[in-house]
Amino acid sequence: MLTRKQHQLLLYIDSHLKRTGFSPSFDEMKNALDLRSKSGIHRLISALEERGFLRRHHHRARALEVLRLPNVGSVGVPEISNVIHNDFKPSAAPPAHQIQSAAIVSLPLYGRIAAGLPIEALRDVSARIDVPASMLSNGEYYALEVAGDSMIEAGILDGDTAIIRRGDIAETGQIIVALIDGDEVTLKRLRRRGDTIALEPANSAYETRIVPADQVRIQGTLAGLYRRYE
Repeated sequence: MLTRKQHQLLLYIDSHLKRTGFSPSFDEMKNALDLRSKSGIHRLISALEERGFLRRHHHRARALEVLRLPNVGSVGVPEISNVIHNDFKPSAAPPAHQIQSAAIVSLPLYGRIAAGLPIEALRDVSARIDVPASMLSNGEYYALEVAGDSMIEAGILDGDTAIIRRGDIAETGQIIVALIDGDEVTLKRLRRRGDTIALEPANSAYETRIVPADQVRIQGTLAGLYRRYE
């Protein structure tokens, strides 16, 4: 599923290519989407490229190629609050004594998260998943379905369920859930670099994302993975 901005940018690039024969500049794309900075365009283009909608020809200036357009119904609806904020109720995870005594624990499943570049997380508080209690310790937990392959070298595969320990503090080197600019969520390894944060993939095919520290909120750290085999 594309976010609204991803969809708008893809259609704008496609229209510009058909009209002029070359791709729009970053300033033109920024103005067309009413964004404040070019960094937002860079993130959108990278997300579209990773998901197979767009290709960049890195050795040519202003060279973007639209590979395909999204199907009807594959665009998100940003008017609904669908990002993960630090506002989970205490019932989001059972108390520690229940974790220790139960064989299975039911966790809230908050939708899909990119293991590639950021996408909007789909928040569905009615969905839950049962996981072995042995996967958990003290603290509050929730689950996210992984979408993408940029963490495969860390053993995190597309379709896995990431078990996340809620919290807003993490050490460099930990795999975190990061909320970027208040509306994009991704699963990446954290590296602190001065006043910036590097969101590092575990796949050499993808680039590390460098984001100003004040634009990133840590939503939790990876505690484990749950994988189903059909």
